[in-house]
Amino acid sequence: MSEEVGKIERPSIEEFKAGRKLYFIPLIFTPKRSQADLLERVNRYWDQVETHVANLEAKLGDINKLYHELVPVGGDDGAKAVKELNKGSYQIIKARLKKGSDLQPLEDSEILAEFMDWGRCLAIGLQSQNVIVRAYESYSEAQRKRNDYIAKQIDETLQDGEIGLLLMMEGHQVQFPSDVQVFYVAPPGLDEVKRWIREHEAETESGIKKRSKSKVK
Repeated sequence: MSEEVGKIERPSIEEFKAGRKLYFIPLIFTPKRSQADLLERVNRYWDQVETHVANLEAKLGDINKLYHELVPVGGDDGAKAVKELNKGSYQIIKARLKKGSDLQPLEDSEILAEFMDWGRCLAIGLQSQNVIVRAYESYSEAQRKRNDYIAKQIDETLQDGEIGLLLMMEGHQVQFPSDVQVFYVAPPGLDEVKRWIREHEAETESGIKKRSKSKVK
């Protein structure tokens, strides 16, 4: 079971067990075009993540291995891929690379492509129930293969006594190795972003309903 860092008091060194450790950072993408107040919240979230991770490093030592969702390559190529994906998480990765952390490939490119393609199929609005069922089954199978591969990559690259950092979206179904102690790093800015999104979606839905009613009249 993961432990949460950030919302409550910081854990003492004694609370960390010996062996492999993994800091899980919820991945939030920096919006390219959006309201300024959302961008402000996202940037504040990443600033808070940096602060929390730096505090953990000061207590427990530098991070050895870095992992980033959607990145099937490591090293310099992996860093370039992260930079293109997301400005916020790239700053976290960049700071750790300067300290000597090693960015590992997390995904298999073929499995990832299959997973994303089936997701796109389901998102376009299929008409046939048979096709929907088959597409969902294929999507679920691709998701299972992807989760298994991610867990295997972490298990094979994170050595005993090492600390890893994983940037990945919440809601994943990856089963981490049982001997890896996972810490969920969740600064207050995470809830601020989620709250903004919920409120914005509610306002959008309300506006759609009002326009629909006016058309009926």
